[in-house]
Amino acid sequence: MSEEVEGVGLRVGVVGTGYGGTELVRLLTSHPHVDELHLYSESQAGKGLGEVYAAWRDADLPLLPLEALEETELDVLFLATPHGASRELVTRWIGRPQVIVDLSGDFRFRDGAVYERFYRMPAAPRSLLEEAVYGLAEFAPPELSRARLVANPGCFPTAALLALLPLAKAGLLRPGSAIVDAKTGVSGAGRSPSLATHFSEVNENVRPYNVFVHRHGAEIEVYLGAGPVSFVPHLVPMTRGILVTAYGELVEPMTTEDLFELYRHTYAGRPFVRLLRPGTYPETKAVQGSNFVDIGLIATADGRKAVVMAAIDNLVKGAAGQAVQNMNLRFGLPETAGLVGRPLYP
Repeated sequence: MSEEVEGVGLRVGVVGTGYGGTELVRLLTSHPHVDELHLYSESQAGKGLGEVYAAWRDADLPLLPLEALEETELDVLFLATPHGASRELVTRWIGRPQVIVDLSGDFRFRDGAVYERFYRMPAAPRSLLEEAVYGLAEFAPPELSRARLVANPGCFPTAALLALLPLAKAGLLRPGSAIVDAKTGVSGAGRSPSLATHFSEVNENVRPYNVFVHRHGAEIEVYLGAGPVSFVPHLVPMTRGILVTAYGELVEPMTTEDLFELYRHTYAGRPFVRLLRPGTYPETKAVQGSNFVDIGLIATADGRKAVVMAAIDNLVKGAAGQAVQNMNLRFGLPETAGLVGRPLYP
């Protein structure tokens, strides 16, 4: 640990008791720089977390009403709340904790009209949209180190952007050529029950959904900056995980080894990116429960197209883990603090 972070002890709050919020609790309870952890819930206030999730039945973690935020000084507030709810909470609480990290989609688009098109509700105030820093941790801008509001990326965009941004930033991805095929487990739909995530509907079944109209497709387009993206997500019968296979036409011919060297250089020193040697490809089981992203790649024989695959845990790297990673970067902590656990296997 560096001298500049010796003794850092953060007072942290988490709003929300869905899968994302509970994953935040799992990571933050073992974080070496979190001194206080306060949990808030509108729907479960007055209960203990163990009454909501059996995995926490031995923990002394009361769920406080949102009004209790008035009584506590916090350094960081995580919002694991639905879109719309986050907008209201940020508008009310911005500046009270030093930093708010929002896991919803409310602050990912600077253009409120894009948000309203895909989320079908009013956008947050323009001043907050312009202030929010998009927290794709491996490509985080310098502004993150002083941000008051961090917009945590969506799960699909995290995997897709980590797969394609090295090509786009090098000017090697032909604009408008990107195709993203994505598979996700059912936890990405949240904890609220629905027909689409009912066991009988999901088991032994794979289905595409929201083809070309998924809100994460718009997010990928905006932050990839390489023209239109054809995005097709699929629901598969597993609990956790996302596997993205991204295709793109290259501006100039490249071999697989050329691609590998580009990605090796781009992600050098990034502790959570595991770049796989050519001929080895990512799988969701290998990253489950961790903040890793595994990336594999190959060029077509003529060198005109690249295929890049990325696997993440949608609840960790795609949500809570990246949020904690952003907190670490914001406060100058070791990037891996609280995130050193190995994947769960098998």
